[in-house]
Amino acid sequence: MPLLATELDVLTRFGRALADPIRCRLLLALREAPAYPSDLAEALGISRTRLSNHLACLRDCGLVVAVPQGRRTRYELADERLGHALDDLRTAVLAVEADRSCVDAAGKGCC
Repeated sequence: MPLLATELDVLTRFGRALADPIRCRLLLALREAPAYPSDLAEALGISRTRLSNHLACLRDCGLVVAVPQGRRTRYELADERLGHALDDLRTAVLAVEADRSCVDAAGKGCC
């Protein structure tokens, strides 16, 4: 039986997943519909190995589940509410300073 994550743990896992552009693209693709790894790799233009690593991360974060279907495995969001959360995040308006207050933003890739 899976353990339920605490609220802080959920936010941390979600943040870890969203920290990578490929994982963001994967989550957005799975928001549209469940998919097989070969289809996801082709749609995202990445290798199956690279895709597999990102899917493993998303599984470990608890955001996607693997559903066996015969000899294949289909991936889908672990909870349909994640799709709604992605929509909310995607359409949120961020207040970003034009001059970037973080002096190390360019070097660190943050902000």
